[in-house]
Amino acid sequence: MSNPNNSKSNIQAGQEPRAAAAIPYKKSAFSLVMTVLTWAAAVLSVAILVFLVGFVLIRGVGNITPDLFSLKYTTENASVIPAIVNTLEMTVIALLIAVPIGICAAIFLVEYTNNTGKVVGIIRITAETLSGIPSIVYGLFGMLFFTIALKLGYSMISGALTLAIMVLPLIMRTSEEALKSVPVSYREASFGLGAGKLRTIFKIVLPAAMPGILSGIILATGRIVGETAALLYTAGSVAQYAAPMDSGRTLAVHMYVLSSEGLYMDKAFATAVILLVMVLLINAVSSFFAKKITKG
Repeated sequence: MSNPNNSKSNIQAGQEPRAAAAIPYKKSAFSLVMTVLTWAAAVLSVAILVFLVGFVLIRGVGNITPDLFSLKYTTENASVIPAIVNTLEMTVIALLIAVPIGICAAIFLVEYTNNTGKVVGIIRITAETLSGIPSIVYGLFGMLFFTIALKLGYSMISGALTLAIMVLPLIMRTSEEALKSVPVSYREASFGLGAGKLRTIFKIVLPAAMPGILSGIILATGRIVGETAALLYTAGSVAQYAAPMDSGRTLAVHMYVLSSEGLYMDKAFATAVILLVMVLLINAVSSFFAKKITKG
């Protein structure tokens, strides 16, 4: 029989090298420098965020008046209500266009190509390239193609189509990564029970990947709500309630116009506070429904 004392001594002997190896790591100069840099970067990022949010709140909260929430925009009240309604309309239209295309493209790349082939590589490189293009370039493209070539004019639908192209790479890439994270055993078990390819995708894979897909949609929503440059060339800046074929300004464009005129800086900061609150509410509501869908 083995001696318990010997086993204990062997375990201790086995632990000593690990502890001895950890000591130089903790006392290493490189480790210390990297730890300090990591903490400094984290503190700096939080400090900048707190400064920006605090600056906007300090300058804007005191300037929020009942006139800002008038149902009709005038030069005296600079109401944000038409801009809020247009922002919600723009967000819904853009997501209705981009989300189905992005998810279907991700399904094609993950489930039907086995992540191999030149076509897959070209699609991925194209999506990554589109993600890095400045929004002003999207705006110029939208103006030339949707506004002029397709004769949609300055309208909400022109802006929504442009924004859909902007957020499409984000939705596609996040959906692709979410689908990749689903274990292969899920698919194998479904096929083993006699389910077909499409049934497996829509009944097994997509529900399991839904948290990651919804995260990408939430990020896309934030970009749509805060976009300005692309909409100036496609949707215009008319301060009115806009139908899909009418020109109208979103909340971000409304804030930009007020600040660029130089006569409504106080109301521009107040609009910035409203925009900040609106983004937080949209993210909170989206996260709430995402959790409900995931649990369901």
